[in-house]
Amino acid sequence: MLALAKKLSSAGVLGLNARNAELIMQLNPRHLYPRVDNKVLTKKLSLEAGMAVPELYGVVTNQGEVQNFASIVGDHESFVIKPANGSGGEGIVVVTGRSKRKRGTFRLSSGMLVTAEELEHHISNIVGGQYSLTGNPDAALIEYCVKFDPLFNDVSFQGVPDVRVIVYRGYPVMAMVRLPTRSSDGKANLHKGAVGAGIDITTGRTLGGVLKNDMIDEHPDTGGLIGGLQIPRWEFILESSARGLEVTGLGYLGVDIVIDRDLGPLILEMNARPGLNIQIANGEGLMNRLKRVERIFNPDEVPAVRAAASQQEFSDTAVARQLLATKA
Repeated sequence: MLALAKKLSSAGVLGLNARNAELIMQLNPRHLYPRVDNKVLTKKLSLEAGMAVPELYGVVTNQGEVQNFASIVGDHESFVIKPANGSGGEGIVVVTGRSKRKRGTFRLSSGMLVTAEELEHHISNIVGGQYSLTGNPDAALIEYCVKFDPLFNDVSFQGVPDVRVIVYRGYPVMAMVRLPTRSSDGKANLHKGAVGAGIDITTGRTLGGVLKNDMIDEHPDTGGLIGGLQIPRWEFILESSARGLEVTGLGYLGVDIVIDRDLGPLILEMNARPGLNIQIANGEGLMNRLKRVERIFNPDEVPAVRAAASQQEFSDTAVARQLLATKA
């Protein structure tokens, strides 16, 4: 066991204990957690910082407001219902359309048809705290349903892929895209069976994929090739992620971004306790990258400059060298 720990440490792999003790406890003051744990507050702060987010249609904060569901969704054909203080995708319902014969019947991303009463019941459960991180009463957000970029047509099953960027002291250090699968029930959640594909920080090009700790080249449901996809507006995504420091005050966080086919990159949420599987997806440990950021760290730099500095600092990867040589 000690030999394994030493091997992982020498490879720069960040473990759970080190993440908690050296990063989260040191850089993420607990009183700032609501800025990322409460999605309503995250959206408000992001908008104030000029960041793009999915449009919020309405918020249900108590049981008496559940009856406002119909007026909140209005004539929207699609929308998403989610708990304000949920995690891991629990409690999220994605409505992709309505029945052509019965306007009060809605079609979910799975293809299942549900009634307005069933959705109101789900909202009631959210408000009651069924999906809350703390188990306390919660609020339900009803917001714009993202239409994912055609880039992901061949590497996603039903759900919307998202990009996770790890940001250290305001500098993007590692990224991946999470691709929904049949086994993940269309959710971009690695623990439920989604595919994680590392993204080269310098170029925005995807690397190979990982599925439950196994390296893969093709999406398990579609057969589409995972590596070599160029994430659109990559510099903008990195700058938006870097801005997460100003929005949250957290020195170590995960920024989740979805890419809408019409609106481009949108901030979905932020996380004060981002997972560590991103290291597997990238085939590299986080610790070495964190140390490199320490060498270039400048507390006075703006997000755009920090993002560009990260791209420059990590341009020595094999993928980056190959792509940069091609463009030269």
